[in-house]
Amino acid sequence: MSGPVTHIPTVVIGAGHAGLAVSRELSARSIDHVVLERGEVANTWKTERWDSLRLLTPNWQTRLPGFEYDGDEPDGFMTVGEVTTFIEEYAARIDAPVEANTTVSSLRVEDGSYRVSTDGRAWQADSVVVATGAFNQAKLPTVAGELPSGIESVAAFDYKRPSQLPDGGVLVVGASATGIQLADEIHRSGRPVTLAVGEHVRMPRTYRGRDIQWWLERNGRLDERYDEVDDIVRARHVPSPQLVGTPDRSTLDLNALTGRGVRLVGRLSAFRDRTAYFSGSLRNVCSLADLKQIRLLDLTDEWASVNGLGPDLPPPERFPATVVPDNPVLSADLAAEAITTVLWATGYVADYSWLEIPVLDRRGEIRHDGGVVTESPGLYRIGLNFLRRRKSSFIHGAGDDAADLGEHLAGFLASRHRVAV
Repeated sequence: MSGPVTHIPTVVIGAGHAGLAVSRELSARSIDHVVLERGEVANTWKTERWDSLRLLTPNWQTRLPGFEYDGDEPDGFMTVGEVTTFIEEYAARIDAPVEANTTVSSLRVEDGSYRVSTDGRAWQADSVVVATGAFNQAKLPTVAGELPSGIESVAAFDYKRPSQLPDGGVLVVGASATGIQLADEIHRSGRPVTLAVGEHVRMPRTYRGRDIQWWLERNGRLDERYDEVDDIVRARHVPSPQLVGTPDRSTLDLNALTGRGVRLVGRLSAFRDRTAYFSGSLRNVCSLADLKQIRLLDLTDEWASVNGLGPDLPPPERFPATVVPDNPVLSADLAAEAITTVLWATGYVADYSWLEIPVLDRRGEIRHDGGVVTESPGLYRIGLNFLRRRKSSFIHGAGDDAADLGEHLAGFLASRHRVAV
């Protein structure tokens, strides 16, 4: 856009929990900044989540720098509305300089600084923090392009409630946290559900009387850093665990789903004519997920023993292996089985259509070193899976990441000022 340009040290793009955590860190360092948000504060939670969604993390774990849950149900799980309120209250508490309903149309380098153009005005900044989240668009597999005509195609990104789907059976593709929750909800609405299962992470909701997140936080696994793992690219693309937040703290795994009548099939591999074809790998991927869960529980028990917690807790337990049919279905005639909808729970990708700086890799993701975009000094990214720590994708993980990036950003601005002087 043309017109006057506002100069400011830092622009933060996105007023979700991560962007607000960064704002607090910048304010604590007296760094003048603005937070640009295309909608309202917590816009993603307000507009891009299904109605019944609850956080996967318990309420006691819902915290941001200087602000945390203080209600009467620490072991409960926030609804979408409660999460929205929590983030809105945080923005007010820290007096974040948010410019709402401001859409960024482009970010580029100009005259040695960053030019952030919006639908209202332009900003010139020494540094920019991209906090737009990782779930801006549905990530659909290639096979989605083969879907026969007449079959409704719905991405989890656009799903709100079962009533929006046409009558008939539903094929849910993807068995991570989103897939299993939607498969369960849709099946409970009275529709027959087939769940196409690929790689997944099995995890109990509670273990030995404690939430699994309690164990992961206490034993330090959630604080594991990105530079401490052997393959960070792999770690950043591991599917989200099969966890669901419910008032009764129940475990929702594939055995629970099949017990309720959901049919399991292997990974969706192709559509030909009006037939869906599935991989024969169902048993293998389920066995691998079972094995990894056992390893996780073994490590948990070992940690509890070393730290003297064993006598105060229920004894160790192991869960039944995933039940897989002796002869899993390898194909399904959509018409014969009255499957009218395919729901894609196959993940999300960030939207960088406005980014005019060549820092994207072959996956279309920003290349960064723990959130620091080294190819473009002064550019930062926050709010991604395993950005700096294993907990980075959770609300409570934003605080430490924001502190680290805030310190780096402050150092960058100081060095830039020294050079300019």
